[in-house]
Amino acid sequence: MAKAGYHHGNLRQALVEAALRLIETKGPQGFTLSEAAKLAGVTPAAVYRHFAGRDDLIVECARQGYAIFADLMEHAWNDGQPSALSALGAVGRAYLAFARKFPGHYMAMFESGLAPAMTAPLAPAAERAEAVMLAAAHRLSEHIAADRRPPAAMFAAHVWALAHGVVELYARPGAGKRAPFAPEDLLESGIGIYLRGLGLIAADA
Repeated sequence: MAKAGYHHGNLRQALVEAALRLIETKGPQGFTLSEAAKLAGVTPAAVYRHFAGRDDLIVECARQGYAIFADLMEHAWNDGQPSALSALGAVGRAYLAFARKFPGHYMAMFESGLAPAMTAPLAPAAERAEAVMLAAAHRLSEHIAADRRPPAAMFAAHVWALAHGVVELYARPGAGKRAPFAPEDLLESGIGIYLRGLGLIAADA
């Protein structure tokens, strides 16, 4: 009798989905290739028809995650509509939503030790996601006097770090209980303080 993992006709993707479930519960480095094969319903030897090893499987999990992430970021930015400020807020919320809805992908991307710039399969999608934040920074920087304008790449890095920090501290499973405020509120207020400091939005009356 054929192994159950072959019934769906896409063993490669079944192995990715099995790995994602294991990553969610054990972390990127906490599972074995044999465990992923068992969960997908195939023998460990069958895995090597599609992946060179566990690290290769994790790279594919991260690659798919970056592709989803970039799609969500681009949709949220929507070319800065209806305004660059509101679109930036939407991008931040999309970051939080991704971490919550796709925890396995998120962990493969950011907790596996993979460097997109040094991992060829990851680079294009990671660059596409980063380009959204950079586009937002460029658009907003146009409203700052040249002598007070930070480099757009620095601006983008600051907002990215803020979003990532809120995710890590307060939006991951079980982490939200540590803060008296919703992650969305923390992120929105943090971005607001940053943008006020740059003079992009008026101070509260």
